[in-house]
Parts: sequence; C-alpha cells; structure tokens
Amino acid sequence: MAVASPFSGALQLTDLDDFIGPSQECIKPIKVNKSGKVAAKIRIEDDGTYFQVDQDGGSQKLEKAKITLNDCLACSGCITSAESVLITQQSHEELSRVLNANKASSPPKKLVVVSISPQSRASLAARFGMTPLDTAKKLTAFFKNLGVHFVFDTTFTRNFSLLENQREFVQRFQRRVEDKKALPMLAAACPGWICYAEKTHGSFIIPYISTTRSPQQIMGSLIKDHFAKQQSLTPDQIYHVTVMPCYDKKLEASRPDFFIEKHQTREVDCVITTGEVLKLLDQEGVSLLEVNPVPLDSMFGSLVEEQLFGHSGGGSGGYLEHI
Repeated sequence: MAVASPFSGALQLTDLDDFIGPSQECIKPIKVNKSGKVAAKIRIEDDGTYFQVDQDGGSQKLEKAKITLNDCLACSGCITSAESVLITQQSHEELSRVLNANKASSPPKKLVVVSISPQSRASLAARFGMTPLDTAKKLTAFFKNLGVHFVFDTTFTRNFSLLENQREFVQRFQRRVEDKKALPMLAAACPGWICYAEKTHGSFIIPYISTTRSPQQIMGSLIKDHFAKQQSLTPDQIYHVTVMPCYDKKLEASRPDFFIEKHQTREVDCVITTGEVLKLLDQEGVSLLEVNPVPLDSMFGSLVEEQLFGHSGGGSGGYLEHI
C-alpha cells in the first residue's frame, strides 16, 4: 500500500512533475570534482556506477551526491515527497541527535531553542484533552527534560506578521494607480503555495506576492539576531527548532533566503511537525498528560501572568480579517 505524502497538495500536482520515490533517480545523480580547467570524462559501468577519467588515463569512482532540501528548492525539476531522500536535516531524529551531542559535550555545543506554533499547541491540546495553557506548560517541561534550553510561543511573531502585512497592503494600495501590479496582494505565509507559484507562474505572479515573512521566519530572525545578542552568542551557536502544523514549513526553513552567510547557519535549523512531537513522546515513553508542568518562557510579550495571547482572524492566519 502506498504511503500518503505528508507534503501539501500544492507540492504534489501532477503537472509539476514533482513526485520522486526513494528508488527513483534524481536529475542530480553525481557530484564531480571540477578541479582545474580541463573537463574530465565520465565513464558509466554496466552496474550503473560512475567513474571520472582523467587525461592521463587514471580513473576515480564518483560518489552519488546527497540531495538536500536546499538542492531541491534550487532545482526547477521537482519537489520530492520521499522523506528518506529529502528531509535529512528536518526531522525529530535530527533534533534528538543534536540533543544527544550536547549531553556528551561539556559545555554544550549549542544553545537549543524550540519555538512552538499556536496551531500545533492547539492540536496537541485537543489530542490530550487539555487546555492550551496546560499543554504549553507541559510541552515546555517535556522539551526541557530532553535538554532544550528555551521554549517559546510564536504568537508574537504571528501578530507581528499581521501588522507587517497590514503596512505592506496600505503601501501597495497607495501606489495602485502608478503600479498596476501593486494589487491584489497575495499572502506569502504558506511555503507550499510559494513553491507552486514560483514553479508554475514565475514572474507573472511573484510581484503580487507579499514580501512579509511568515511567522516562522520572523521568529527565526529574532532568535538568531535579537535573542542571540541577549545571550551574548553568535547565531551559529544557537540551534533553533520550530514546531509547525505543516510539513511544507521544512521547505521554507531550508530556502537560501533564510541562510545567514556570515555565520553559515540557518535562521531555523530544524522544523518538526505536530505528529513528530507525538513520535518524540512515544520515543521517550512519555505521555504528555503525565508530564509535570513548568513555568513558560517569555521573551516577546506573548505571555501576561501565565496567560497565552491569541489573535483575531480565521484559520488561514487572519490576514484578510486583520487588513
């Protein structure tokens, strides 16, 4: 029986030629070491292995390149739904690896920060029959028991994103006469939609898409800049994980747009989904109901006297209602 892809439908449309299984070949199958100005020849053996043949007749076996999310986003060929091919750096296993490496090192190699979306928190609250506040406190305790140093709520950055979208819409509205592509303004918070738009409509539709970052990437910027300075750390000394309701957020975090060249680090290092939090709980043999709650971490003002703040708007994020 085929396993359903966790990615959104926008990334699995047949006219995008976007499905590649673990047994299929990528269009980037090998990595060639291009040293020198003379191009080497490639010999393909009967068993499918590749050899680089130098001018002097010597040969060297070529290793198949490891395809990452970043490679796939830079390629116009496909978006894969095969997790075993793509998501080597975007999984709960990778988070566990980093936490274990921290425990084996003194002092810890990375300051680990987890940012939890209100959608994921609400889903887990419904799953375990708890209030959102109790769920937030227990999630904070669970992650800290694993070795996470700080656990934050992303409601602040959702509100920030709404305000920035409002500001951008007003600016576009004011220049609508001279700029025929100022309106309509299309929201950009969904990475599945952005990938679809870029690959199918390109320059025709991109001018209409909002330039405001999603709540996840606003949080990433704040953690790796503002919070890093608070902690007297460089961005690469922080390992930032987000808990999101959608697999497509893994693609967003891996975009080169959100890579800090100076420090060679991403604003969001790892994205795990709500379902992967459940896998972590199972992996640790823990029920969230049994976790003793701890006080919530607060940095951006989304907490007042141990109460969680929400925002008005519909299930799509409230962009239309807010504007």
